Amino acid sequence: MLRFRTFRNCDPPVLVGLWRSRIGNPGFQQPVAVDLLEQLVFGKLYFDYAGLILAFEDDRPVGFAHAGFGPNATRSGVSVESGVVSLVLMHPSAGPEVGDGLLEHCEEYLLRRGARVIYGGGMGSMSPFYLGLYGGSETPGILDADQSSRRLFASHGYQEDARTFVLRRDLSGFRPAVDRQQREFRRRLIVEVRMDPPTRDFWEASRWGDFDMTRFELVPRGGGEPLATATVRSMEPTGAFGGLRAAGLVEMLVAPNHRRGGLATFLLGEAFRSLAAQGVSVMEAMTAQTNTPAVGLLRKFGFENAGEGTVFRKTPLTPPSTS
Repeated sequence: MLRFRTFRNCDPPVLVGLWRSRIGNPGFQQPVAVDLLEQLVFGKLYFDYAGLILAFEDDRPVGFAHAGFGPNATRSGVSVESGVVSLVLMHPSAGPEVGDGLLEHCEEYLLRRGARVIYGGGMGSMSPFYLGLYGGSETPGILDADQSSRRLFASHGYQEDARTFVLRRDLSGFRPAVDRQQREFRRRLIVEVRMDPPTRDFWEASRWGDFDMTRFELVPRGGGEPLATATVRSMEPTGAFGGLRAAGLVEMLVAPNHRRGGLATFLLGEAFRSLAAQGVSVMEAMTAQTNTPAVGLLRKFGFENAGEGTVFRKTPLTPPSTS
């Protein structure tokens, strides 16, 4: 008999067992242990037991799904109007009714809390859970390789909202390009490196606080505000590539009045050179496929496709009846 219930304190080993059942499936970072789930999922201040649903066939666990919310306008907490089904994980032996039930329970939870739109799969800031556990450097929505989840969302009325690229390149022996513009930048600008930079708001602290972060800031030699910044996270304790050190580019910003002038190319070149010197062998990034400037910049540095994903969206929605 198939039954569903919400998370209990005794459940972390059950979730670990289900996660390990997906060894070999792209996107599900391995190995995973109870302490890692505690660090990256249960320890979030906005974690709600009612949003994590488990499925059992008789007494055998066959899947779980996790729903939460995106940030509010000030990024000081969650906004219950924007729901996210971060993950639906089914044991390989589970039938389609398991996924159907898990997704429906997640939707009921989100609607009951006040959601007016639900996203299937998280991306960037609209991703409360599983950074570092699913996808890669960032959460890419639902990976194309996760066909069972893609079919599940499509069959429940979700539409494609965004497509993403997971991009990767080898940093071994990296050397930035040298031309007249780059030499001029090197004369006028310096790259300051900030280890564990202070987070700028609650949401950033919640998502990035469990990782070793490095921020590269491009500033004038005479001092002043950064003209561009690049933020990188270590991809440990998960995301290792055959024992190689890996890092993920999670943010690239250029001051509005300095865009399209080559600063991003210069800063990333210097950042990648620094990371390569520190022993980082693999660099990864995730971006929306419609972000043409970001895709072009990363392609220029030799990044290649390592996967693609989809963020799904379902709207309009109405709260469940309380009668």
